[in-house]
Amino acid sequence: MKSVWYNSGSGKVSSGNSDFFRGGKKSPWYIVAVSTIGSSISGVTYLSVPGMVAASSFSYMQMVLGFTLGYVAVAYLLLPLYYRMDMNSIYGYLEQRFGREAYFTGSGFFFISKLLGCGVRMFLTANVLQFILFDRLGIPFWLNVAVTVVIVWLYTVRGGVRTLVWVDMVQTLAMVGAVVLCICQVAGAMGLDFRETIGSISGSRMSEIWVFDDFRKSDYFWKQFLAGVFTTITMTGLDQDMMQKNLSCRNLKEAQKNMITSGFLYLPLNLVFLGLGVLLYQFCELKGIDTAVPDQVFASVATGPYMPAAVAAIFLIGLITAGFSSSGSAITALTTSFTVDFLRADRRASRDGREAAERRLAVTRVIVHTAMAILVGAVVYSFKVIGNRSVIDAVYTIASYTYGPLLGLYAFGMATKRHPRGLAIPFVCLLSPLVCLLLNKFGPELFGGYRFGFEMLLINGAICFAGLLIASSGKYGREGSVAGK
Repeated sequence: MKSVWYNSGSGKVSSGNSDFFRGGKKSPWYIVAVSTIGSSISGVTYLSVPGMVAASSFSYMQMVLGFTLGYVAVAYLLLPLYYRMDMNSIYGYLEQRFGREAYFTGSGFFFISKLLGCGVRMFLTANVLQFILFDRLGIPFWLNVAVTVVIVWLYTVRGGVRTLVWVDMVQTLAMVGAVVLCICQVAGAMGLDFRETIGSISGSRMSEIWVFDDFRKSDYFWKQFLAGVFTTITMTGLDQDMMQKNLSCRNLKEAQKNMITSGFLYLPLNLVFLGLGVLLYQFCELKGIDTAVPDQVFASVATGPYMPAAVAAIFLIGLITAGFSSSGSAITALTTSFTVDFLRADRRASRDGREAAERRLAVTRVIVHTAMAILVGAVVYSFKVIGNRSVIDAVYTIASYTYGPLLGLYAFGMATKRHPRGLAIPFVCLLSPLVCLLLNKFGPELFGGYRFGFEMLLINGAICFAGLLIASSGKYGREGSVAGK
């Protein structure tokens, strides 16, 4: 099944739909590589990674190493499949392989997870901005959120992915530049030159990376490494948001270059974030600044009385660019998913193939894009109304579990030729994360103190895979399916 722009005319409307969904397949791979990083790093990462070094040192780098291998797996296992299918939505594979039940199940898991995840990330970023900036200006939270959503809508509604690739590239560079400048300012305030800064970071106990002493720990090396691999495979390779930009490259070879480059760029970037964290804690100890809330350490130092106003401005630029990059990408992906996966508007245009059909598709995606922006804004504001941090933590937990069924579905589809019974697919995909929730709660009692960490994603996928195997009829996939070719 070809995507809409290959079966339609070459008019401006058709080109606009092509640009929105996949950037017209003209994005330079090196620009996509940089912009992909911006989509992955939200305001939460910007605040949280520097703050985690006090509790877990540099052990997060064990997971980042897994990310790199995961990007290689996505580049050579999933990207060839997506380019061969040539679809607007990556979840079209599930329909070709298993049928409509799997297609809507996979799309539904992505949609719910991305909506909640985007809402939480935007909320936490907006909350920090409200506290350190907008409250002082007398701007209410609802207006803060509304302006943010309108800005994201304005620069994504017309160009979609084609616009995002370039805007996110600029935002990513601005965010990285802000972090580097903050490091220079903090080091300068401590009287450290470049060599002394490196020595201060590397000589700190917080710079320890490897954890091999106890496999029961959540940050044990192999747990972290394997979790990094499969987190990337699922949250990048099986995520419409992350794949949409990669599918905008000119061809498969360039998309693979982009994917490998992105993976290796994460290594130095996360070292920079963690190195900043060490300096922040050292500075807080020197000045007696409270570090009880790790996520607030960066903001407390950057906007505090010990730093010039320029540092606060740099910090805000980095936070805003990180938040905008991930939000714009997520809202565009939600629009694509709802338009293509649920409304199937591109298929109607593809069957007709006339300019009028393309115009209807363009109108539909603009309406959906507006609705998605409003919906995300409503979710963000609802978290403020609820005002319960435990609810936000629960949303993050739920979102993290929704990628397990996607991992199980794709692994089962690519590794076997069996075909589960239709209605069994959504049942299994709902059951596997529920089982994992129970394991996470009662695991320490059942398994001698063993605490599950990020490896729960792999367990989730394995349970889903096993459930699909049990529910399988043993027959080969549908005639003409991807797996059956």
